[in-house]
Amino acid sequence: MNRHQRRAAAKLQRATPDAGIAAASVAAAATAAAAGGSLAGGLVSGSADLHSDRGIALRAEGKIGEAIAAFRRAVELQPRAALYRFNLGALLHEYGRLDDAIEAYRAAIDIQPDFAEALTNLGAALRDKGLPEEAVTAHRQAIKLKPGLAAAHANLGAALNDQGKLVEAEAAYRRAIALQPDFAAAHGNLGAVLMELGRLPQSRAALERAVSLAPRNVKHRYYLGELEPYTAGDRRLVTLEQIAQNAAQLSADARTELHFALGKAYDDLGQHAKAFAHWKEGNALKRRHVTYNERAELAAFDRIRAVFTPELLRARQFAGHPSSAPVFVIGMPRSGTTLIEQILASHPHVFGAGELNYFERATGGMRPRSGTAAVFPEAVREMTGEDFCALGARYVAEIEKLAPKARRVVDKMPGNFKYAGLIHLALPNAAIIHVIRDPADTCLSCFSKLFTASHNYTYDLGELGRYYRHYQQLMAHWRQVLPADRILEVRYEDVVADLEGQARRILVHCGLDWAPQCLAFHNTQRPNRTASAVQVRKPIYRQAVGRWRAYAPLLRPLLAGACGLSGASGA
Repeated sequence: MNRHQRRAAAKLQRATPDAGIAAASVAAAATAAAAGGSLAGGLVSGSADLHSDRGIALRAEGKIGEAIAAFRRAVELQPRAALYRFNLGALLHEYGRLDDAIEAYRAAIDIQPDFAEALTNLGAALRDKGLPEEAVTAHRQAIKLKPGLAAAHANLGAALNDQGKLVEAEAAYRRAIALQPDFAAAHGNLGAVLMELGRLPQSRAALERAVSLAPRNVKHRYYLGELEPYTAGDRRLVTLEQIAQNAAQLSADARTELHFALGKAYDDLGQHAKAFAHWKEGNALKRRHVTYNERAELAAFDRIRAVFTPELLRARQFAGHPSSAPVFVIGMPRSGTTLIEQILASHPHVFGAGELNYFERATGGMRPRSGTAAVFPEAVREMTGEDFCALGARYVAEIEKLAPKARRVVDKMPGNFKYAGLIHLALPNAAIIHVIRDPADTCLSCFSKLFTASHNYTYDLGELGRYYRHYQQLMAHWRQVLPADRILEVRYEDVVADLEGQARRILVHCGLDWAPQCLAFHNTQRPNRTASAVQVRKPIYRQAVGRWRAYAPLLRPLLAGACGLSGASGA
């Protein structure tokens, strides 16, 4: 390895992207690529190397845009140097330019097909783009080329987790840790997946190990704080406050996580003003980095109501697939949908499938027979009875793969409330359960959570309130146009007050006999991938009822008349 290559191997490690998963070590890539006196397929040019060095220095200063320009210049001077393209991809990835990053990674792989580090970083970018299956393929290719590459195993675990393959994800993280015991990100991700699997003591141990290895990594501390309440004098809070003193040195994602972690801590301690201040700042940071078109989102509610008229529903009723296996639990996030699913999933004849995106995915491909550009909901007007039956059949085929022997399969995607009319037509015998919680409690709970899913309307109180109002209006519409007994409405507060009575109502609606196991839902061992993964492992508790009242003076944008909300009103 020559002087320039040694310097590249030492410095480029700092250009590795960190998107919450383990990225490949650039230093290792440089070392591997330098074998034989070349730099991943191209001899080092002194001038190109200077631009590369400058890019690394700019990145260290947080000047990502200028760093990208420097690496582009290095690539122009040495187009056959795979390592320069790899690091350009890493910077583009860090900057959020996923398509450009993928292109750069692919170019590096074209130059050097055995570049395992580029393959696993390509997989990480594909995962961030919402393509977990393609990501898994890339990571497996990287592992085949370099079985000892710990980052590839950790990245594989993240992609498998996205697919809901939690046990396989756990195995991948454990393999990464076996290869690299001090791999903090792998310990942290293992802790997160163990939390979803309900193995909370093991989750705590993994997260504590991650924190010990990377004390300033906020993500690990954020997850650790979700496991148990903060108490007076809690050392976890002391450390978070110390990190906050130098928050400017953190990435935007880490600052966001820090504010949500501090909000959780102060809320546990009853310091409501401090908690809300951190939630507000964390939400503002998150809102700046998500895409949310409020006008289009709210207009979609109006379009659904316009399409699903009483006349259309009468003309198409009873045309769908006859299966009674599906059970849809719908409502707002944080309204209690996870609790209802857990109660149902505790029944011996029920499988809780979690939050499935099958209906949303199906509507995305709907096109009317006329060939016009209309999609859901307008395309429903041209669907025939055969179309509704085929849609229902496709859905049933998918859920039967998950649990072939279950009498009922619960789909707990809250946002399916938008599709209640279509579910009624495509699956007329499916059970639909609408979970309602006090509006202000629901919205405050949304505002206090850093979601991993795309609930991008939750990061601004005004947007959240307006979204909730439109949800209310759509559910009122379904009550007007669907048969009176079509949707069972279950209030979270009623479940807390009378678990057995409400559980019996729910089972009757689903055509199921009574099972006392449903009362011990917290003992049911099953994966849970929602923000309520820890809460549903506990017996019923009352502390969350009326929680909003302690924050009432701070919730004016949410509770304003224009939002149509009042704390005690129903949905």
